Amino acid sequence: MTQTVAAVSEIASRGYAQPDVLVSTQWVEDNRNNPNVRLLESNEDVLLYETGHIPGAVKIDWVTDLNDPLLRDYVSRDRFERLLRSKGINQDTTIVLYGDKNNWWATYAFWVFKLFRVENLRVLDGGRLRWAEEGRPLVTNRPSYPEGNIRVRERDDSRIRAFRSQVELHVQRNGKLVDVRSPEEYRGERLHMPEYPNEGALRGGHIPGAKSIPWGRAITAETHTFKPASELRTLYESENGLQKSDDVVAYCRIGERSSHTWFVLTYLLGFKNVKNYDGSWTEWGNLVRASIEKP
Repeated sequence: MTQTVAAVSEIASRGYAQPDVLVSTQWVEDNRNNPNVRLLESNEDVLLYETGHIPGAVKIDWVTDLNDPLLRDYVSRDRFERLLRSKGINQDTTIVLYGDKNNWWATYAFWVFKLFRVENLRVLDGGRLRWAEEGRPLVTNRPSYPEGNIRVRERDDSRIRAFRSQVELHVQRNGKLVDVRSPEEYRGERLHMPEYPNEGALRGGHIPGAKSIPWGRAITAETHTFKPASELRTLYESENGLQKSDDVVAYCRIGERSSHTWFVLTYLLGFKNVKNYDGSWTEWGNLVRASIEKP
């Protein structure tokens, strides 16, 4: 039986630059048996999928599926193509990503998929939490699909990924930087998110010139869905001075929370030049002679 939960507005009514990139829980319910739709669950908690997932969904493990085991980098084109084919994904499949933590790991997977220029990507608005709170089914059986035929192109890091040397130049040019971590991390009081082990870098603080805009401010807490475009424009443009024409670099600790902000700026607000610095604070905070700031 469906629980009583806070109502959400229609996605199409929220004024997003690309509203079709989001789908609702009802859309997923209506399409979860559609052979041309594949649901992919990507969570921070890599064991959560096994406790229950949307019927028909398959798992993307961000640790073992997306990251190279030897380099601090993402997997090769061939390995990524094999991964998607093993999930039954074809060239014309619509891929819907969702996950825990208000979809921050779903948007991380979305960003990695976009490095490989995968098309037909969507995100389930509200993610796993919204689905569960509406009383919709979660199952533990793991579906199996015939091998897919998707063809994956070579990864292109140039469009949406920032490396350390590029960030250093960006700082020198007074470019727009968004630190999406918690205020405690930004101020240098913590080296990790609140309620997590305090580890991951030798120094606390933020990259010089970065603005503190925690990623979670883009989400309506009661519904776990993305805020309307008008509220997002107030947050990023009016309060923090970002403009759609700006070159923007977003970062966090390892690039996962900042992929959420990259998604919001790029797809919901229509910014054209946003890059995710996935080296983020675990790289910058450990660099010898790299400048940092504290309030």
